[in-house]
Amino acid sequence: MSATQQQPKAGSPNDFLKGVIGKSVNVRLNSGIDYRGVLSCLDGYMNIALEQTVEYVDGVEKNPYGDAFIRGNNVMYITALEK
Repeated sequence: MSATQQQPKAGSPNDFLKGVIGKSVNVRLNSGIDYRGVLSCLDGYMNIALEQTVEYVDGVEKNPYGDAFIRGNNVMYITALEK
């Protein structure tokens, strides 16, 4: 691998979650529905508070919610959205 290519940083999931607070994220639920918004906070149970939230079903925007609270046991994964 050349010096110009970047390798992904290895870190814990906790480090990732701390790093995306205040940034845009996509939260995928076990049901397959996505919620995109700004991660305002989360707790040890993976309960999530989002601001400027928009619901997506099958990739299609459905409903804007503003603020949303998602119970942690419904979360499949969280990804950071690039902006």
